[in-house]
Amino acid sequence: MITMINVFTVDPPNQQRLVDLLARATNEFVRRAPGFVSATLHRSIDGSKVTMHAQWRSIEDYETMRADPEPLPLFKEALTFARFDPGMYEVVRTFSPPEGSAEGPSLT
Repeated sequence: MITMINVFTVDPPNQQRLVDLLARATNEFVRRAPGFVSATLHRSIDGSKVTMHAQWRSIEDYETMRADPEPLPLFKEALTFARFDPGMYEVVRTFSPPEGSAEGPSLT
């Protein structure tokens, strides 16, 4: 399995437009591609970034999806107003709270 962490830098007034484009591309095309495992879309609080964290069964599956011409117009539109910084990663280690611990800090 591979993990893609793609960071887009955008002017804050265009952040929601980018979120909408990426959500549409992922919902309509990417998630139906063979080898797609999951994706999570994030937006920065300051409005300057949008990050997509996606997992794929293999590099080949990801590259096959990227060659699909159907979502290409959406990706091209996004690149007219956002800068794209892609990254391909492998999971090294996953951390979780210890068993029996609270899920988060207590506010009381």
